[in-house]
Amino acid sequence: MVILFGTHPKFVEHDTGSLHPETPERLIAVKRGIQLSGVKEVIEDFIPEPATLEQMSRVHEPSYLAALERFCLMGGGTLDPDTSASMSSWEAATLAAGAGIGASAKIRAGEADAAFLAVRPPGHHAVSDRAMGFCLVNNIAVLAADLASRGERVLIYDFDAHHGNGSQEMFFESSSVLYVSAHEYPLYPGTGRAREVGRGEGKGYTVNLPFHADTTGPSYLEAFDRVVAPCVEDFDPTWTLISAGFDAHRKDPLTEMGLTSADFGNLTLWVKNLVPHAKIVAFLEGGYDFAALEQSTAATLAALAGESLKPEPNSYGPINFDMIKALEESRKRALSE
Repeated sequence: MVILFGTHPKFVEHDTGSLHPETPERLIAVKRGIQLSGVKEVIEDFIPEPATLEQMSRVHEPSYLAALERFCLMGGGTLDPDTSASMSSWEAATLAAGAGIGASAKIRAGEADAAFLAVRPPGHHAVSDRAMGFCLVNNIAVLAADLASRGERVLIYDFDAHHGNGSQEMFFESSSVLYVSAHEYPLYPGTGRAREVGRGEGKGYTVNLPFHADTTGPSYLEAFDRVVAPCVEDFDPTWTLISAGFDAHRKDPLTEMGLTSADFGNLTLWVKNLVPHAKIVAFLEGGYDFAALEQSTAATLAALAGESLKPEPNSYGPINFDMIKALEESRKRALSE
């Protein structure tokens, strides 16, 4: 068993400005998670190479990429009220986008079994023609598009507390990528309703679980079993790509969800056990409490190795059957229209 841990010194040079929650210190916390994981002996360091313009242009407009590069090289600044870039951000963004390409090549070659990519900037909010939500290039979408071009069936499994609107947009009309998101709703960016199910050839290949604030692990797993599992089993992915945002942790300062670090391990084990033949690559997305980041990373790394680690207890609470039934019915109506 080999789990790649991918990161790069240039990620620290992506400067978001003072008082911004998406800081280089997040990576320090994530790296501490290796020591806590209990599977350090199977973790192998991996240094990414930058994605090419061709690879990024599968999901982003070339004109946007060119403008972003110019903006960064001219010194950067504010792209929207939440998103900023510095002179080093273009290089960091291309390395973050290339991390999945390089890791998947090693996995395909039999040199590793899975990967966890501690990248900055994060990616799942970036849409085809602009940056948003701290994200410049959609890292997980770049890899999904690359794998789909090779004939693979790709599951994107997104448990970040914020809906991955960029990832959804890029594959909304595709039947090669199944996009699944469990997120707090309503919350930034305001997308991710249960009735958003895809369009055209992609109808049915988007699965959204818009959860209420304070939702805990038992409700997550119940919804996954009832709503997500049948879709994933029918799709039978050959690759599982995880948008591993840890901001659904109960201590996160930007959200109001109820998970613990142990729950993130459970969520990872759930999808790993559901499709054990699928190759797995996880990308760091959100998560802004440093202790929660460390513990959640540890639990996720352990789960990638098939182990159950509980740095803190599972969350508990009654399953919100009414919420799950309502989103089931909303999805069914959208599929029948």
